[in-house]
Amino acid sequence: MSAFLVELAAAIGRSSGAPFSIRNAQAVHGGDISQAFKLSDGARHYFVKVQPAVRLGMFEAEAAGLAALDAAHAVRVPRVLCCGVAAGQAYLVLEQLSLQSHGDAAQLGRLLARQHRVSAPQFGGPRDNWIGATPQPNAWRDDWIDFWRDRRLGLQLRLAAGNGYGGALQTDGAALMARLDALFDGYAPSPALLHGDLWGGNHGYLVDGTPVVFDPAVYFGDRECDLAMTELFGGFAPEFHAAYREAWPLDAGYAVRKTLYNLYHVLNHANLFGGGYAAQAQRMIATLLADIR
Repeated sequence: MSAFLVELAAAIGRSSGAPFSIRNAQAVHGGDISQAFKLSDGARHYFVKVQPAVRLGMFEAEAAGLAALDAAHAVRVPRVLCCGVAAGQAYLVLEQLSLQSHGDAAQLGRLLARQHRVSAPQFGGPRDNWIGATPQPNAWRDDWIDFWRDRRLGLQLRLAAGNGYGGALQTDGAALMARLDALFDGYAPSPALLHGDLWGGNHGYLVDGTPVVFDPAVYFGDRECDLAMTELFGGFAPEFHAAYREAWPLDAGYAVRKTLYNLYHVLNHANLFGGGYAAQAQRMIATLLADIR
């Protein structure tokens, strides 16, 4: 057994209060950022994410986000056992959940609305975290539009410029940032506890249909941000959207603002993966500017 697994087993034993001896370690494929494993001693089962030691802060932020969502007593999340460094590698140990792609989507909508009722005095969060592999600053701000302009849209546009995406993306992006107020006429969101990265791949269901969310990028912001992302790549049943709106109706301006909020994620994809995401972002900016005019 590798030194990493020996040290990790000892850490699990200390955190769980009972010795843990690994009987089965199975690699899990499909993650974009971290390596992942399923570990078992025959009775207990854990899901472990692994990164180089220098990225421990990423796991600490994820653990803090999961704890915040768990404390909301709303949507189920995997519970955190521990995180740290073993044999030069950072790890995050979570309870292992057996998930499937279909379940009670309406319950997910209702529980997400309950989660969004958890608020804070300002927008942002107690610590920075990551959106994918991109640092996500969350320093508190009183004004939501300023927060979105500085901490979200402006950051991604600056990263895009550094990655060689200039031209109309930058000129139109600057014009959009200068006129963001026009997209919030008569609408003043309250800080809501957000998952922050709620695309279809970050939710599932237990065998009894209970919804579960994971891999968050938690902060307090406009609840429309989470709802917008559920529409960006699909994967959420109509019952989810209907149940959320029944529990907490959306402002009419959401139909336009969802493009603004998803622009952040499309720009992030351009910065991380390239491809056609920059052109998609440019089209989204043009649509928003047309709506403002």
